Amino acid sequence: MGYPVGKVAALSGVTVRTLHHYDEIGLLSPSGRTAAGYRSYSDDDLERLQRVLFYRELGFGLDTIAKVVDDPSLDALEHLRRQRALLVERIGELTRMVESVERVITAKEVGSVLTPEERFEVFGGFREPEGYAEEAVRRWGETPQWQAAAVPRSKDEWVEAEKAREDWVRRLLDVVDSGAPADSVAAMDLAEEHRLMLAEFMGDCGHEMHRGVAGMYATEPVQLGFLVREPDQRPGLGEYIRDAVHANADRAGK
Repeated sequence: MGYPVGKVAALSGVTVRTLHHYDEIGLLSPSGRTAAGYRSYSDDDLERLQRVLFYRELGFGLDTIAKVVDDPSLDALEHLRRQRALLVERIGELTRMVESVERVITAKEVGSVLTPEERFEVFGGFREPEGYAEEAVRRWGETPQWQAAAVPRSKDEWVEAEKAREDWVRRLLDVVDSGAPADSVAAMDLAEEHRLMLAEFMGDCGHEMHRGVAGMYATEPVQLGFLVREPDQRPGLGEYIRDAVHANADRAGK
């Protein structure tokens, strides 16, 4: 049975112009012609078109598709197996994309648990940088620590957490301004207290992880700003916190 080009276009969802183009480049040429010279597609032609459209949907270029569908080592069953494998791979990619989007949504929701008025009341003029939530999700979104920290919290919980941060920063600056070194007992005790504070949000913060977090205070001003607001910072404060955390971990043998 032969199918005219208009019928094939309707069945496949592609335009007549596209079918003509496929014919011109040798990707899909109809097996026959009508008495009037019009293109006539066979069932085998439709099967080939199905393969072409499948690979095109997966993002393959037309040159690559031509090589795949003309591969003599692949019969119809092998094409189906390959298509199944590619679909499973695509499903995995889409699943990961959905999970990533969901984590961004969660991050945004956490940021909007408080009304703008409540955020100002709790954090004053401090605001996370534009796009930070998305970047944080990209870097840490798949970790259990991030997912634990992303759990929405009430205004009262944020108020208590902010009070604890402010008190910790005040005592840290007292130690720094006193001239005590980062490996002093007072500095190490504050580092340990900071580790436990993080664990309340992250669910887990071992000494090795604490070293990694503290390293960012020394190299990423944005991260330091979350802990110590810019007006309270001192030159070298990020490095001091990092060194105190390392000294505390060494003290614990970790």
